[in-house]
Amino acid sequence: MTATAHHHEAEDLCDAGAELYARALREGPVPAEEAHETPCVLDSGLLHPSLDDPGRLVPVAPTVALHRLLRSSGERVAAERRREARLTEAFQPLLRMGELAVETHTPSLRVISGAERINGAILEALAEGTGELLAMQPHSNYHTSEVARAAQAAALVRDQEFLDRGGRIRVLYPHTQRHIPLVVARYERLNGDAEARTLDEVAGRLIVIDQTVAYIPGDADRQRSVALEIRHPPIITYLVSVFDSFWRLATPMHPRPVEPAALNGVTARQRAIARFLVEGHTDAVIADRLGMNIRTARVHIAKLAALLGSRSRAQLGYLIGRSGILDRAE
Repeated sequence: MTATAHHHEAEDLCDAGAELYARALREGPVPAEEAHETPCVLDSGLLHPSLDDPGRLVPVAPTVALHRLLRSSGERVAAERRREARLTEAFQPLLRMGELAVETHTPSLRVISGAERINGAILEALAEGTGELLAMQPHSNYHTSEVARAAQAAALVRDQEFLDRGGRIRVLYPHTQRHIPLVVARYERLNGDAEARTLDEVAGRLIVIDQTVAYIPGDADRQRSVALEIRHPPIITYLVSVFDSFWRLATPMHPRPVEPAALNGVTARQRAIARFLVEGHTDAVIADRLGMNIRTARVHIAKLAALLGSRSRAQLGYLIGRSGILDRAE
């Protein structure tokens, strides 16, 4: 017979959750399945997946966890203030225990699982930001879906609030996003210091806020189900320098758009396709990497073949190398 899960608010720590968290502080990482009946320890951020073994949960320092839970309580009504007192009382024995078991500073690397938790962490970090937001945004296959439109509306509010606080936004997209209606409309509606540029290909998803915290994918399948939150200054400095290097090479998209130059009739998009063809990628992989459907990718491949006078896939790769298209694109 399956045990009944504890029903309570995510911010409230039940007896079973407190016991599991205390055990993790005393003994170290606990199996993830033990948190199934006490979701409060995950929703509250008391335990999170281990970087080395996602099947085990590691505890956050009690002082860090308590601060995170209480940070938004000041804006709540009097009833929420009573909840603060209950949390403080519950954490008192755990704080003493945690002084010996866990470092009390904010971890430099945190694993976040689940889209809702990832978005919540980014929103929380951005809400405290006042400087600069850097982002690299690869393509998405859901530009016209209702989910995308809802996410776009929420992001516009979030970004406008950041701009209103005097912040600056710089975003890199692949060239394929230059004429996507949702992307174009985003910048038409933002008021403030927001810039966007495009490249043939963006390496991967990246968000850096105030050069203090960064978010990168934590899974290899690009499903956005796991993210790494980084607060290690040397790593963030490196990520910012990488972004700035790409930024200098990118073509302006907003607020003063510049169309990527065509060299001898070969567009920037076709040069990107040519590079992948030389590397031996299939049409499906090329389409995925450049954010277009496979039919569009094949149309561009056909135009490239016609331009170079190629009659076969093998000959096309040879002619691309011989033409010097990629050399001139550097």
